[in-house]
Amino acid sequence: MKLKYFFLLLLLCFYNYSFSCDCKPIDRENMVETGLKYEIVFYGEVIKVDSIKRTYTFKIIELFKGKYNSQFITQKYSGNCSIIPSIKQLWIVYASFNDDKTIKLSGCSPSTGFKPYGSDSMPSPPEIHISQKIEDQIKSLTFYVWNLSSENRNLQDWIYQLEQLRIYKTLENQKSEKEKTESKVESYSKYIIISLIVNILLFLSLLFVILKKKNFAK
Repeated sequence: MKLKYFFLLLLLCFYNYSFSCDCKPIDRENMVETGLKYEIVFYGEVIKVDSIKRTYTFKIIELFKGKYNSQFITQKYSGNCSIIPSIKQLWIVYASFNDDKTIKLSGCSPSTGFKPYGSDSMPSPPEIHISQKIEDQIKSLTFYVWNLSSENRNLQDWIYQLEQLRIYKTLENQKSEKEKTESKVESYSKYIIISLIVNILLFLSLLFVILKKKNFAK
């Protein structure tokens, strides 16, 4: 029974920021689809953390959606539902813009760091001593196994999202190139039609002049 309460407390500590947002769980297969509803999507790295101003600066490594002219972008903390990327690590970010061109990361978005939230503070595998109580050993080992499982699941989600986002980017680039090609073909077709009409008019004008001269000669 104590072990049950231990896990409950652990989960509450781990997910306390998301519960306040009343977020719906997102399956791995729906993460990218859900994330692409946000204004800007990128793969980047947290390079600066200002815990006093509550601002977090990302270096954009690969942009998948949205337009942004700088390689660096800043997130502002905007309430209990905001994600706090306090660790300098790699992130997949789905965000909305603030009026000042900074971004906000909702706790309900599938934005995620390379390491799961709080994994940096997880303990090392416990040393087992005969003098330890069996129950304490089980708790420590269970906590460690749970941490490894969480990191493995987060890594799988991370790789899956990155692959899907790159597929999305490739398809969007192909679509853009196709639209450009179609636009060029359409413009060229219009040019040919206009040129043809002009030539026909010139030919008719020339024909009219020739016939007029023949009639005048008679």
